[in-house]
Amino acid sequence: MAQKMRFSAAIANKFRCWSFYVFGCYRGTGGRLKYIAEDWREVRLELPLSWRTRNYVGTIFGGSLYSAVDPIYMLMLIHRLGPEFVVWDKAASIQFKRPGRETLHARFAVGDDELAAIRSALETERSVDRTYIIDLVDGSGTVCATVEKIIYIRRREQPGLKS
Repeated sequence: MAQKMRFSAAIANKFRCWSFYVFGCYRGTGGRLKYIAEDWREVRLELPLSWRTRNYVGTIFGGSLYSAVDPIYMLMLIHRLGPEFVVWDKAASIQFKRPGRETLHARFAVGDDELAAIRSALETERSVDRTYIIDLVDGSGTVCATVEKIIYIRRREQPGLKS
């Protein structure tokens, strides 16, 4: 029975990861989602050095580095917070630290404490901006790029309620 449940969870995870590729804009990044937690608490991706991601000098193209990580935190927060919240990307920056000469990996996490902090801040504020840092690392753990994302969050307007 436990084996069947693990198999079902693995299939569900593959479907969640595969569903990203329906959107051509994400498919074009070259990034591959390897794991999406059922509750969207954690996402892991890899970005291989391939003909799709290689730049003129033979390393991973900076546009692929950024675009592979771009939508992840926004989508995680949309799923974790639920439909009563509006979540948008507000700003981003990327620092290139080393050339990506092999497959790079990134891990994203939004824990319960982060959700509690967002909800608490929105009790007294109309909106909040949250900053998230993502490192793209190679197989030896060397950081090749760091992306900073600023995400805008507010409660969705309820018809009939005054804010």
